[in-house]
Amino acid sequence: QVQLAESGGDSVQAGGSLRLSCAASGHTYQTNSMAWFRQFPGKEREGVAQIYLGSGSTKYADSVKGRFTLSQDNAENTVSLQMNSLKPEDTAMYYCAAGWFLGGRHLARSDYNAWGQGTQVTVSS
Repeated sequence: QVQLAESGGDSVQAGGSLRLSCAASGHTYQTNSMAWFRQFPGKEREGVAQIYLGSGSTKYADSVKGRFTLSQDNAENTVSLQMNSLKPEDTAMYYCAAGWFLGGRHLARSDYNAWGQGTQVTVSS
């Protein structure tokens, strides 16, 4: 199994920035891609950004394109989501996910079976 540990959630004002990190451990050979999802109260979890480890290829949801950047850190199997120009509607619980894919865009919850515990992001107006 792959274990995921998220960090970086906080409360910020609109227009501010936050950086979320996710570190994978355990059976990381089962992982070639990591992603961030978010969940609003009473809503389904939605994909935000995905990265293929090694190549660094990324995919983004339209709602965050141009504001969020997902990158791989120097530490192995660690990724960071840089969130700029935050809006109150970005307020949600953010979850890290890991999976293995042959390629393509994978931002559906059902694509992943390894999840972190989540970290709260709150953006006030």
